[in-house]
This record gives sequence, structure tokens and C-alpha cells, in this order.
Amino acid sequence: MTAVALTARTEGRPAVNALLSRILRWDVGVRWYVFAIGYIPALKLLVAVVHRVATGQWPRFGQDPVYLMLAAIIISTWVQAGEEIGWRGYALPRLSERFGLPMSSIVLGMIWAAWHLPLFFFPGSSTLGQSFPLYLLQVTAISVTIAWLYWRTGGSLLLVMLFHAAVNNLKDIVPSAVPAAAGVFNFSASLVGWLTLAFLWVGATFFLVQMSGTARLNSLSK
Repeated sequence: MTAVALTARTEGRPAVNALLSRILRWDVGVRWYVFAIGYIPALKLLVAVVHRVATGQWPRFGQDPVYLMLAAIIISTWVQAGEEIGWRGYALPRLSERFGLPMSSIVLGMIWAAWHLPLFFFPGSSTLGQSFPLYLLQVTAISVTIAWLYWRTGGSLLLVMLFHAAVNNLKDIVPSAVPAAAGVFNFSASLVGWLTLAFLWVGATFFLVQMSGTARLNSLSK
């Protein structure tokens, strides 16, 4: 992995061991596990209720059984190590040294979203043809939330990997995607998508305020 190689080159083996040890930093309190798994489904169900109140109709719900989604989280949490070692383990602490933690979480979110742009043109992808600007704004809000979680758990990569896996596997409890969409660079999106964006940023704004007194995560990069 690039983050591990760069850490080894610039800081040596002890820093690599410290970075990788955060994958197993599990003793952070039950409430953070509840948050990591429950934040996105709670937000999505709130979106469904608001959709119902606003339109008189329930939005489309996902068809995957809950037990399968939970099983997928268990498996995919470890897959997320490939991304989270780089994004939160390596990049976020170093960005925070220059920009501070709140701004770094936003900058990293934009980079993270751009990394996934090719999937909007890839046949078979769930994001094929969907609105990338909406996705960019949503992912940036999620990046803020993950940065806050990483900060509050003392640099637990395990918890942010779990959160990442929960986002990937539980977001379609109430799907935001527009069937047969073909407007990658416009703002055409479903009401569920816009409501999801709004609530994500309500949460992200709260987290940014909480992080506002935290200049950097340099202690977590060692």
C-alpha cells in the first residue's frame, strides 16, 4: 500500500507499526460501534419519514435482507483497510498539520470523491450516470463525519473502517439513485438524494463545530 510505503520511507518501521496497529484499536467504547453502524441507517430512515411527510408517499426501500447487509459489513470492514490506511491513517493527520482538522476533513472528502469519479462511467456500477456533484457534496459530508469519529476514538482505524463499510452496505436501505440516470455532471437527483445530502450536512456542521478547536492530528501520525 502506498501509505505504508511512504511511511516506511520517511519515518521508518516503528511508524509503520504504529500506523498498522490502529487497525486493531478496538477498545473505544460501545457507543462508537453503535454510531459507526447506526449513523447512516438512522439518517436514511429519517429521510424516508421526511419524504413521507412532504409528499404523502414513502420512498422506494431497498430489497436486500437486513441480515445480509450486516453480514456484508462484517466482511467488508476489513476490505476498507486498503482505503482507510491511506485516507484517514496517513493523509488526514498530515493534512491537518497544514490546514487544521476541520478544513482537512473537507479537502480530503473532495479528493476522496474525485477518486471514485471513474465509477460514474463504469457499466455495472451503482453510481453509473448518477449526479457526481451531489455525490461530491455527500462524500465530503461523510468525510467530515469520519474525521470526527477518528478524532473522538483516538485514531481507531477499525472504527472508521466499520463506518465506511456501514455506509457502503446500508445506504441503500432507502436508495438515492435515480433509475437509468445519465447526467453525471448535472444536479439532477432524486428527492431522497437531496434530503440525504441535507441531513448529512446537518450532522457534518455539528461535527465541524466540535472539531473547530482541534488544529491537527499530528499525534496520530506517529
